[in-house]
Amino acid sequence: MTLAPNVYDAEPIPEAARAEIERLLTSGDLFRYTSADDSPVALLEREFADMIGAKYALAVASCSAALFLSLKALGLPRGARVLIPAFTFAAVPSSIVHADCVPVLVEVGDNYRIDIADFEAKLDGADAVMISHMRGHTSDMDAIMALAEERGLPVIEDAAHSLGTEWHGKKIGTIGKIGCFSFQSYKLLNAGEGGILITDDPDIIARAVIMSGAYEHNWKKHKGPHGENSPALQEAFARWQNQLPLYNTRLGNMSAAMVRPQLAEVPRRVRDGRQNHDYVAGQLNASPWLTVPKKLAPEDRAPDSIQFNLVGMTDAEAKAFQDAAARRGVKVQIFGLSTDNARAFWNWQFLGDLPELPRTRAMLMRACDARLPARLTREDCDFVVEALVGAAEDIKSPELAYGT
Repeated sequence: MTLAPNVYDAEPIPEAARAEIERLLTSGDLFRYTSADDSPVALLEREFADMIGAKYALAVASCSAALFLSLKALGLPRGARVLIPAFTFAAVPSSIVHADCVPVLVEVGDNYRIDIADFEAKLDGADAVMISHMRGHTSDMDAIMALAEERGLPVIEDAAHSLGTEWHGKKIGTIGKIGCFSFQSYKLLNAGEGGILITDDPDIIARAVIMSGAYEHNWKKHKGPHGENSPALQEAFARWQNQLPLYNTRLGNMSAAMVRPQLAEVPRRVRDGRQNHDYVAGQLNASPWLTVPKKLAPEDRAPDSIQFNLVGMTDAEAKAFQDAAARRGVKVQIFGLSTDNARAFWNWQFLGDLPELPRTRAMLMRACDARLPARLTREDCDFVVEALVGAAEDIKSPELAYGT
């Protein structure tokens, strides 16, 4: 009997991290600002910015913290309205509430991408846009950027799931004014927790650095592109010194030491994750009961999970499919049918009165999510395919057999 693949363990931390971790443990040098100029966190920021093609990067405690700081760095007024897709993780609207702004939810279609017509209709009165590339699915960034730029609205990219994805050959996270990424264990780079924001704007990065907790003159340890001193950045720091609150949401040296050796693994993880996803997607699409939406033409994805829709199933059948897949060894989450799911907008009751979003609700009631990490073998992928297709046949085959 073939054992189900373990889809929850992350890849091991590269051996190259061990010596640096041992040095940090021996020295106790864990806080980024008590280190020399080239602390592990400072090196991570420089190397990540160079890898992604941005001028500046700031490593922080989480992607949620990066989103929060992005909003504060933009200087948005209290009560500013920020458009977000209604299909995202609860931390995204939470970061907006934390920044004293108001989330405005936009419909999402059954391809998991933002509904451009609803997006355009809700732009009037908006102050900013935060686009979640949820589960690595890129919305139409050409249309989004054109509509936002017409109105002078800044765009923040929540790229927590999208490191390595490209749009027209341009790296996701570098299209908007600010890009935010995650180092949580289920993401492409694993520090357990952590995040990073990138931008080309010296004023934004200076504000974010200070508010992240660079008190007194610790901001002097932040450099410009490629580790060089940047007059524009130093001028921006001088403008904002003592003008901003400190939220103390920094990343520590230990986390940075774990992430840095993984940067070299990104191309391989992207390649293997894409191959696994596309192979499994092709097999699932052969089933009449399962469908994986196509990617948009300009998009080259870097997936570490797979999402697919159930076709022609009732709520009871969808729940039965979920149970059948689990019996076969693959855990499937149906976003709208999982109790208290943090990706179902109707569970964001901290927002108060929630809008009616029929398209997004209908999608979430049949949209399935399964882990598919890059490290899986072809044999592992075949196990996943057989479990999912077999579970659908368990539920729907009697319908075919009896013609009902």
